[in-house]
Amino acid sequence: MQMKYIDINPTESEKERIASRLMSKVLVEGDCWTWTGWRGRGGYGNISFHRKTVLAHRLSYVIFVGPIPIGLSLDHLCRNRACVNPSHLEPVTHQENILRGEGLAAENAKKEFCENGHPYDSENTHIRMVNGEARGRYCSECKRIESRRSMRKIYASRPLVRGGSYVEGRKSW
Repeated sequence: MQMKYIDINPTESEKERIASRLMSKVLVEGDCWTWTGWRGRGGYGNISFHRKTVLAHRLSYVIFVGPIPIGLSLDHLCRNRACVNPSHLEPVTHQENILRGEGLAAENAKKEFCENGHPYDSENTHIRMVNGEARGRYCSECKRIESRRSMRKIYASRPLVRGGSYVEGRKSW
């Protein structure tokens, strides 16, 4: 998934002024530079830049390190969303950022076995696709077992005739 961000491209003459403004809202706690200004959704710091609201950690990275490569997100290596220390930020793909986190997607991706103990490997794992995008995985063996169980229920509910075949009107199985 491509994240949409406002382009942050300050001129060299702006960088010193912005760095001063940025650091005026930072509390240095150990290695982290904690943002004390306005925090928005998810605890990330926000700051105004060219009359637009931008994420403070992204502006800090651009000011002190350089441009963020196109298509990459910044991962907080310290796991502190309010931190704007550029040495704690690493450009990674959005997927890598999610998988490094502590959310449900990261936890599920780390699992090596399904809840019934079958391995998640290339032979036993099916990727669920929705509109051409991977939306999860499931254990193929568990799916086979569930399919057999469902078919047994269906066949058990149908009337049998002599010889063990199902007859409904003129159709026979």
